[in-house]
Amino acid sequence: MSKPVVLIAEELSPATVDALGPDFDIHHVDGTDRSALFAELATAQAVLVRSATKMDAEAIKAAPHLKVIARAGVGLDNVDIKAATAAGVMVVNAPTSNIISAAELTVGHILSLARHIPAASGALADGQWKRSKYTGVELYEKTIGIIGLGRIGALITARLQAFGTNVIAYDPYITSARAQQLGVTPVTLDELLAQSDFVTIHMPKTPETTGMIGAAQLKLMKPTAFVVNVARGGLIDEDALHEALLAGTIAGAGLDVFVSEPPTGSPLLGLDNIITTPHLGASTDEAQEKAGVSVAKSVRLALSGELVPDAVNVAGGVIDPYVRPGIPLVEKLGQVFSGLAAHSPLTSVDVEVRGELVEYDVSVLKLAALKGIFTNVVSETVSYVNAPLLAEQRGVTVRMLTDAESPEYRNVITLRGALADGSQVSVSGTLTGTKQIEKIVEINGYDVEVPFAKNLIVMLYADRPGIVAIYGREFGDAKINIAGMQIARDVAGGKALSVLTVDSEVPVGLLVAVRTAIDAEIMVEIDLTD
Repeated sequence: MSKPVVLIAEELSPATVDALGPDFDIHHVDGTDRSALFAELATAQAVLVRSATKMDAEAIKAAPHLKVIARAGVGLDNVDIKAATAAGVMVVNAPTSNIISAAELTVGHILSLARHIPAASGALADGQWKRSKYTGVELYEKTIGIIGLGRIGALITARLQAFGTNVIAYDPYITSARAQQLGVTPVTLDELLAQSDFVTIHMPKTPETTGMIGAAQLKLMKPTAFVVNVARGGLIDEDALHEALLAGTIAGAGLDVFVSEPPTGSPLLGLDNIITTPHLGASTDEAQEKAGVSVAKSVRLALSGELVPDAVNVAGGVIDPYVRPGIPLVEKLGQVFSGLAAHSPLTSVDVEVRGELVEYDVSVLKLAALKGIFTNVVSETVSYVNAPLLAEQRGVTVRMLTDAESPEYRNVITLRGALADGSQVSVSGTLTGTKQIEKIVEINGYDVEVPFAKNLIVMLYADRPGIVAIYGREFGDAKINIAGMQIARDVAGGKALSVLTVDSEVPVGLLVAVRTAIDAEIMVEIDLTD
């Protein structure tokens, strides 16, 4: 069997190739050569790029077997995420690979502005000894304003607090508890701009944040203040910044990113109160290696159909550790559900989460449910990207429901669906004990408590004496060992549901014989796929 083809379209560290391992056929190509790129994409299942290779709709169309695009870095400007998602292609990046490098560069810009380091170095190289001209300021007891208190903002906070600074922050999504934990005072944006001696911005670039620091905001700042942007070009209005620096509205600025890169002809480059660097936020050996290794690991997960936490076109994003153990549980529930629903097409499914879990983002559990439901239904490999597409193509309506109330278990997850023949199917599961044992706790309204096993048999029949002896004898004669069993019923003499775990697969002929012998309404064998 041939190995999956992984295409590396730009220069990546040797550690990246090592992280991919021996399980792939690795090809190399110059991603800027479109004809060569397209030729290689024809057989590629994964492609690793940095910033030069354009994975647009045309490139994605040229890759019929492509399952994942991996960007060894943070930005995704060169990847058409919408086209990738429509094609069922996962897009991953390395969102944390450069956070330390970006934080340190920000601190470097702040120190350089405070002490005029680049200008003083340049003057000395020209033979000028002008100590008084380059008198700077200390960071000690200065107020640092951080716009965007995410992971990079938090790293900058920790580093600048060591200088004895007072850190204030504006972030509409930060809780007061988190701010207190970081030792930061939360303020409004206007308050931050008015109070800060140094302002640094660390927000994502969106329609709402583009130009968020414009002429009006710069006028709120002290004339002795500095502003730094090492995040994304365009967060600061460059025309307004140029005017403010010329007029002395603020003392100076540090920029690593620009609206247009390279910023050829930008009037900002001619000013003596600005420090500029050519987008060096991720340009350290450590960040580049971490980015490559990170996406290599994501490629391995994606090609094996596993969840990739750094996938940008999969709902769920960063998964809380409290939620993560529920993912394999829900995948197994999905497989049990599809086995129970095999007699009629599925029209809708609800993923119900009850208990303490609802305090967290559990959207990934819906994806896990769909992946489990379709794993043994379709011939293609089911992933966390294409599972929702498979549901949509089949006209299956999917809902996520949450409820903090869970009377019997700390957390319980139920998959409940309607079938085309008018019947309904449900299966519930939970994690129990300190070892977090995965258990089925309900099937079609019958309460059970059965640990998962590779081979499960579910039977529904009229409750009457001797049934267990009948199917026990049938399985015993066929050398099928019953490892576990639980029976639930609605009322005595009504209907009973038996769930068996067995040590091996059961031949179809034997299932038919047992169903006939006990006159079962439901007789289903479910083989759980790892």
